[in-house]
Amino acid sequence: MGLPLRITYNDQDYVYQIIDSKIINQYTTELQLIVNGEKIALIKNDQRVWVQKDEQKSLDPDLVQALGRSVSLRLRM
Repeated sequence: MGLPLRITYNDQDYVYQIIDSKIINQYTTELQLIVNGEKIALIKNDQRVWVQKDEQKSLDPDLVQALGRSVSLRLRM
């Protein structure tokens, strides 16, 4: 796990960490993150949009997309 990263979405700050960023490359379609202390999984669907894999801890779909884009930009996916 790396350093805590921060994203602001709808005037609210979220702190997240990428789990095992060493296996992420430009072909990665699944991410594991810890967002505000909760573990979530994101997948990139057929429309190349990041969505939440498990719906148990449901987040706003736009927040999930923003998290996926943030990771993609940071790791040059």
